[in-house]
Amino acid sequence: MATAAVKKGFRAGLWEYLTTVDHKKIAHLYLAGGSFFFLLGGVEALLIRLQLMKPENDLLNEELYNQIMTMHGTTMIFLAAMPLLFAFMNAVVPLQIGARDVAFPFLNALGFWLFMFGGLFLNLSWFLGGAPDAGWTSYASLSLHSPGHGIDFYTLGLQISGFGTLISGINFLVTIINMRAPGMTFMRMPLFTWTTFVASALILFAFPPLTVGIFFLMFDRLFGSHFFDVAMGGNTIIWEHLFWIFGHPEVYILVLPAFGIFSEIIPTFARKRLFGYSSMVFATVLIGFLGFMVWAHHMFTTGMGPVPNAIFAVATMAIAVPTGIKIFNWLLTMWGGSIRISVPMLWALGFIPSFVIGGVTGVMQAAAPLDYQLHDSYFIVAHFHYVILGGVVFAIFAAAHFYWPKMFGKMLSEKLGYITFVFFFTGFHLTFFVQHFLGLLGMPRRVASYLGGQGWDLYNFISSVGAIMMAIGVIVLLVNVVVSSLRKEKAPNDPWGDGRTIEWALPSPPPFYNFKQIPLVRGLDAYWLEKMEGRKELTPAEPLGDIHMPNNSIMPFIISLGLFIAAFGAMYNPLNQVGDGKPWALPVLIIGLAITFGTMFLRSVKDDYGYHIHKEDLIDDTEKGAKA
Repeated sequence: MATAAVKKGFRAGLWEYLTTVDHKKIAHLYLAGGSFFFLLGGVEALLIRLQLMKPENDLLNEELYNQIMTMHGTTMIFLAAMPLLFAFMNAVVPLQIGARDVAFPFLNALGFWLFMFGGLFLNLSWFLGGAPDAGWTSYASLSLHSPGHGIDFYTLGLQISGFGTLISGINFLVTIINMRAPGMTFMRMPLFTWTTFVASALILFAFPPLTVGIFFLMFDRLFGSHFFDVAMGGNTIIWEHLFWIFGHPEVYILVLPAFGIFSEIIPTFARKRLFGYSSMVFATVLIGFLGFMVWAHHMFTTGMGPVPNAIFAVATMAIAVPTGIKIFNWLLTMWGGSIRISVPMLWALGFIPSFVIGGVTGVMQAAAPLDYQLHDSYFIVAHFHYVILGGVVFAIFAAAHFYWPKMFGKMLSEKLGYITFVFFFTGFHLTFFVQHFLGLLGMPRRVASYLGGQGWDLYNFISSVGAIMMAIGVIVLLVNVVVSSLRKEKAPNDPWGDGRTIEWALPSPPPFYNFKQIPLVRGLDAYWLEKMEGRKELTPAEPLGDIHMPNNSIMPFIISLGLFIAAFGAMYNPLNQVGDGKPWALPVLIIGLAITFGTMFLRSVKDDYGYHIHKEDLIDDTEKGAKA
């Protein structure tokens, strides 16, 4: 009987996660999916570094190396970093603004399943003829002539996944604009909510150009069009413009939420209000605005001419100013504070110098003549990883420790957290700091092997040892997650003792309806204000009453599954340029699209009014909680 109960419990839990529209459970899904792809991308990175550990290594051949390098970049940017940030956005933002859920719970679930099915489709390329091999930017001059279906997996997988990201961005925009609790003005919003808001606006404007570019590339490869085929009047440089109009705002789509995470952690552990809140908000908005004015610094070497080069150089230098404002505000928040060192604060302290190094080497690239020399060298690899790992991944690890008790009701081990930090932080700097010198010594990026005696051997060996240390740090973090999940102790509402924003007033984890009564926000750092006045609970803005909640639905899963099926039909259609069209392709394409659009139609005509939690049940919950 016990075994049957466990099986029934597992099936019920699985069905709950397949159908959930609760933002907190969707956060768990994003965390699990993003972590899976993060580990996959990490294994690919480790293989790259093992191949380059010594000259003329033959661990990987050139073809496999190109595929692994392409999939590493694509996976880490699109399938790991963004979903992991979405996990914390989903877990925290509705709580921070006093909402019971996001504006569109159904679309929130749809966004996740589109991301997941797109990522799975992309990675099936390993088993179905070879992965994409034209680099994560997939420049058209390379990707049009790539043999096999690797690039087709890239175009179709990223379109499916990209639709999910666009839907999620729009959802967060509407949620933050429309669902803030009474008193939660824009200038009282926590910084993590602000950075989520601006990053969501960037998603809204940056993803359409990428979608257009990928559509053009897909039609060139699968249906014989010639958007990027120079011999037929096309232009490959247009792909670069479309990609980087997305690609550079994408950096800030990732980095801004990371800034927001550290803007929550540093005041909590410095026990002091964030210095210069207003300037931080305006710096965030300015970064979002300037992020769309710098894309062509990736294209100085295409020969745009002195005027465009000068304009994009100046814009690239200008965007360092609001970032510098943030750095000094974090330092001044700590200045004079009563700092308590915990694992999240350690990541924050490691982040500031690491990200500054990445920022400074980025401003160096604003000088077009220098960029001409460094553009395709390992200096750029070092710069990019100092920004993305030193900024975004450090923030993800910090948020994992900081918000874990709020998400799961358990504390991660501080001791294991310190071990993770030491290994990963040390390994990170060993891996990427020496790559600046490799670049200055002339080592080109995207090479699978190199000859000895050029002064690169020792630096590559050190870099590879650092990558192994980072891998050990990640393994320790996984052990930490397993160990903490087996603990019986439940985390308190405010596990760090100095929580300032209103999510820390809720139980850990919060109930599925979040707030029994929508809170009244009486100022910046609303929960801190309540605590300073001797209250442990938030001031309610409404009387206790019935709560309306949305029903779970399997439809987001089915809609995404339909696109996943249709993608195979599109890839093997008789017009594809690989020349291996299948007779079953068109029926599969039609069936997949029929599943998707049929489910969408059913959703539009089916009345779904949700359900109500009655006031009496809420009172019973309160009494049970008091007894516990």
